[in-house]
Amino acid sequence: MRTSPALGLSLLVLFMGSAGALGSDFRRQADTSQTSSQASILSEFRFGLSAQDPWGREGRDGSANLTGEILFDKPFTASDLFTSYFIPRPHLGGSLNFDDRTSFAYAGLSWTIDVTPSIFVEGSFGGAIHNGKDSSHPLSDRQAVGCSPLFRESGSVGVRLSANWSVLATIEHLSDGGTCSDENRGLTNVGARVGYSF
Repeated sequence: MRTSPALGLSLLVLFMGSAGALGSDFRRQADTSQTSSQASILSEFRFGLSAQDPWGREGRDGSANLTGEILFDKPFTASDLFTSYFIPRPHLGGSLNFDDRTSFAYAGLSWTIDVTPSIFVEGSFGGAIHNGKDSSHPLSDRQAVGCSPLFRESGSVGVRLSANWSVLATIEHLSDGGTCSDENRGLTNVGARVGYSF
């Protein structure tokens, strides 16, 4: 399955627009609601920059990405903090490459664990669709990332700056996990993001 080169940009714009629209809707609902316990579905919005596979073919010239992600509230809550750590938040996101290299959109689940009141770690797992190459010529500046969709995993360390704002250092990896017959080296990006919690 191949995606169009504009996929990353289109989905990133959609995610950013959705975040603003959903945030506005929830604020309007909160203003007009007679109860303070009305629940929303939007949990957090994140945006930032990442280095495109700095150890691989696509990143050897310092290629970079614009990233965006929406996290939704947990589908249910637990009565104790320890159990709540095992309940993930669904997420949607995208990564748009500035140099016409591999861009992708993804979805999955994220698990966030507090280390201290201000420091947290997070892991996520899901899938991604991309506009990269199934195979690469040895002289190409695009590397083989396999078929689409791919698996996506990420890990982050974050610091909460306030009740609403946080910063995260993130590493993410896309791979077919050996499920495709195409050549596949995968893609590993590292970067930093700013998060705003609703």
